[in-house]
Order: sequence, then C-alpha cells, then structure tokens
Amino acid sequence: MRTYFNTMLAYQLWREAFSMYPWPLVKRVKRCWDKLKKWFNNNFPEAEATLRRGASESNIEQLQTLLKVKLPLPTRLLYRFHDGQELPEKRNPKTASGSWLGIIGGYSFYNHSVNVYLLPLNQVIAKTRYVIRHLGFSSRSKCIVMASSFTFSRKVFFLNCTNGQLFVGTRKPLTDGEMIPCVPNTLIRSVHDLYGEEQQDAMLLWLEEHGRRLENGIIKVRKEGDDRSINLFPEVPPLCVTTVTNGVQVRASAVFVPEFADLVDEAEKFTFAYSIRMSLLPEGCIINGMTFVSCQLNRRHWIIRADGEVVSSVDDEAVIGEYPLLHPGEGEFVYQSCAPLPSPSGSIEGHFTFVPGRLADPRGGPFEVQVARFPLEMPDYVF
Repeated sequence: MRTYFNTMLAYQLWREAFSMYPWPLVKRVKRCWDKLKKWFNNNFPEAEATLRRGASESNIEQLQTLLKVKLPLPTRLLYRFHDGQELPEKRNPKTASGSWLGIIGGYSFYNHSVNVYLLPLNQVIAKTRYVIRHLGFSSRSKCIVMASSFTFSRKVFFLNCTNGQLFVGTRKPLTDGEMIPCVPNTLIRSVHDLYGEEQQDAMLLWLEEHGRRLENGIIKVRKEGDDRSINLFPEVPPLCVTTVTNGVQVRASAVFVPEFADLVDEAEKFTFAYSIRMSLLPEGCIINGMTFVSCQLNRRHWIIRADGEVVSSVDDEAVIGEYPLLHPGEGEFVYQSCAPLPSPSGSIEGHFTFVPGRLADPRGGPFEVQVARFPLEMPDYVF
C-alpha cells in the first residue's frame, strides 16, 4: 500500500511540474523521449548515458531573456525532459571517442566527418551568440542553434523561434534563404498557442521521425575502428539497394549532405554522400559452376543522373585508391564517396570489375558485379 501511495504521489508531483503545458502535448513529448531512450538503451547505451537531466523553467526563462526569443511550446517541453546532451571535450584526447555519441548521428566520406549532438541550453546560448557575433547572423531572425556536429566538420541546425521551423546551414548559412528547412512546413502548427490543437514544431516532429527511423532499422549503429556511432546511410529498401553477382554482394545507399549545398551554384547545388558495402557470400565466388575462395576489385564504372539525365560517367581503377580483396564470410568492405548534382533528385548505378583469385594471381577472366540504381534524393526530413 505504501508503494502505491508513493507512486501516486510521484505522479501527482510530476503532473504539477508540467501543469502549465497542454497535457496531450506533455504525453506526446514523453512518448517521443521514451521511444528514443528505449532504442538507445537496447542498441547504443553509451549515447543514452550522455542525455542530461531536464532543464528547469528558470533555465528556459534565462535563455529566452538572454537571446530575446520565445521558445515554441514543444521545444520547451522537450528540454524540460532532457536538457540536451553532455558534450565531448574536444581538447581532451581521453574523450575523443565521445565525439561519436551524438544522438542524431552522422556520416563520413574522405576527410569530412559529421556527428550531431543535441545541445544543452547553456551551449544553445553560447553558440547562438557566437554565430551572431562572428558569422554575421542576424539576431532579428529569432533563430537559435539547437544541434551541432562535434567533429572537425561544421554542421549546424537552427530553430526559428517565431515559426517553429528547424533549419540546417548550407555552405553560407547567413540568412534563411541560405538554409534548408528540415521538416515539411505544412506539418508545423500552433507552436506558441497554449490552447491550440496538436501543437507541433519542427524539433518535436524531427525527433519523432528520428525515433521512427531508428525503431524501424532504417538507420543503425555502425562501428568503425573502436568507435560506434549512429550512421545516417539507410540500411533498408527502397533507399538501400542490394545486388548479388557471382557470389559478390553489394549494398548501396546515399544521404543528402546539406552543409555542402550551395543554393546559388547551378552546376553543383546539392551534394550527396553514398556508401558502398561489398562482401563475398559464404559460398564463395562462383563463375560458370567453378568456386573461388577470393576475388579482387579492379575497376569501377558509375552512371550518375540528375532528373533522369546523365550528368556524369565514371570509368576508373580502384575505389578511393584501394583494390579490396574479398574472402567468403568476412565482414563488409565499406567505403564512402560523394556526388554533386544540379538538382535535388538523381540516382547512381553501375558495376565493379572483379577478377577471381587476386589481381597479382588471377584464376580466370574479369567479371562485372552489378550495382542496382539507388536514389539521390533530398528528403522531407533532413538530418
């Protein structure tokens, strides 16, 4: 009986703490966080451990006073439950692995690596002041920094506190015209109305969609070296394609890279990173009924399209300077590259040329491993 009364008392105190907010919105925000935390607890507990305790009303009021903004109701509530994440100390080598624990995740290609954290309120204040002071960002825009990459590559998300939209910076994030909205505008409503129906701003919609993608396995945790992180390259159809040729399996998918977008460049306005994962199935490389215990890549051939028209054709040796040698049942050889497009819609398809055995000791003639067409599309939700 005592446990029952203690539980009821705790629930009553909890309800009183959120009494100034619409109760359906409180429950919705709690469901959003519960779904995210359940997934992180099961799949990536080290990232869940970075979530901070909820911010107080006085913390939120201080931010609003210092930045001269009024937070949308859903964002206020999101921060009442969790005040963003504990951030890695960039200058401390002991916490270097912590740079990959962002709950939004990221990607890497060549020397560009991104991993996005949800900022705590004190860093929202500090980073917003920085971009206003040093990057020429206008305080009149009522945009504040909400999430950021903590690698050496810059990627920044801004919340417009007036209309509730979330934007991501491009190469030149100085005005709303040079930023890209992260959520469909038509879904945002009643962001400041205590008595409105179904209040939802971009931050809430964005985190709900992120939780859906994690829960459905569209994106997953990937390990590179000793570090694990949420990888934004899709892992399931139709955004990820899989083809098998002579026992060689190739998986391919792409992600939009907003921080490389240049909205005034007609030829290379949009950039997409793509991830290729290749492996040799356990039965080995099979050609004309003969089985080989290895095969090695020699060349690649790509056809890149924008709006259905061919804009680039690549035929060259190796991939990122490597000639991967595949053996049955080993892990995937993974590499990333990128492709700029003049439009937000395109595709890549092609093939790799392999030889059975190895290049230095081929056991037969070359054969082509197909890569099915996979999309390069700017999505409705940008992460």
